[in-house]
Amino acid sequence: MSDVRSLRDGDTSDRSASTAAAGARDRRSGPISDDSRMAIDIRSLVEREEMDEARERFADLVAIHQRRASRIAYQYLRDAAEADEAVQDAFVKVFSHITSYRETWPFEVWFTRILINGCLDRRKARARRDRWFVSGEVSSADEARVAGSGGGDGDPERRLLARERRAKMAAAIDRLDGRQRTVFTLCHYGDCTPREISAMTGLNESTVRVHLFRAARKLRGLLGGKP
Repeated sequence: MSDVRSLRDGDTSDRSASTAAAGARDRRSGPISDDSRMAIDIRSLVEREEMDEARERFADLVAIHQRRASRIAYQYLRDAAEADEAVQDAFVKVFSHITSYRETWPFEVWFTRILINGCLDRRKARARRDRWFVSGEVSSADEARVAGSGGGDGDPERRLLARERRAKMAAAIDRLDGRQRTVFTLCHYGDCTPREISAMTGLNESTVRVHLFRAARKLRGLLGGKP
C-alpha cells in the first residue's frame, strides 16, 4: 500500500525501499503490546462499521503516542506548528487505513513509519518552497512547545543557554549521514530500541547499533568533545 511505505533514509531525496516486513515477522516475539491490541480492536470495530466506538478507542491510542510522535516530528521539521500538523496527518492516515494493520508489526513501528514518511515528504516540499523564501529560525515559542520537559524554569539566562544547547545539538544532528541521523533520532527522541529501529528501517539490528555508535562518536566531535 502506497500510504505505508518503507522507511527511507533521513535525506528526503532517498526513497529506496526496505525489506523490513519479512524480518519483522521473524523478529517479533512475546505477547502483543497493549497499543497493538487496541489497534486490533479498533480494526475490528471499523470492519463492523461501529465507527463511533472505533473513534473513541482511537482517541485513547492517540493519547498514548501523541507526545512521542511530537518529539520525533519536531526533530525532522524543527517547526512546532508543522510538526503538530505532521502528527495529526499521521493519526488521520492511520485511522483511515486501520483495516490494513496486521499484528505482525507492533503498532508503534507501523505508526512511526507512517509518521516519518510524512515528515520526509514535508521536508521535501519545504525544500522546494525554500528556493523562493528564506527559511526562518527556530523560535522561542517552538522551543517552549516541544521541549517542555524542563518545566517552568523562570531564569531567562538559563532558558537562553538551554535553547542555545538545543540549537547546537540540532545543527550537529543535521550534519550526520542520512541513516545515522534517522537511527539516532529514533533512538534518542523516539525512545526506540535497536530492535524496533531495525524493524522500521529494514537494517540489520547489528547495523543499527553500528550507526548509533558512529553517530554518537561524530556528534561528540562536532560538539567539541573527544570523538
